[in-house]
Amino acid sequence: MSETTFLTPEEVAERYRGSVSVGTLRNWRAMKIGPSFVKIGKAVLYRVDELEAWDDRNRVQCRASKRIEQSAGDRA
Repeated sequence: MSETTFLTPEEVAERYRGSVSVGTLRNWRAMKIGPSFVKIGKAVLYRVDELEAWDDRNRVQCRASKRIEQSAGDRA
């Protein structure tokens, strides 16, 4: 059985280096937006794999990065 890692809202805020505050996470939960979470009693926990998936869904790719990837693909 694989072990799932969970983070508290404080740890999530730290993961995003303060760009997302605990208050923002609270507001997002109330509005049902942002990363998914688990609530057990009063405890709110975020699965690390869900945060990584959320990161992927919100990734912004710049045009220069696309050109670099395309030229690397041409050489392969």
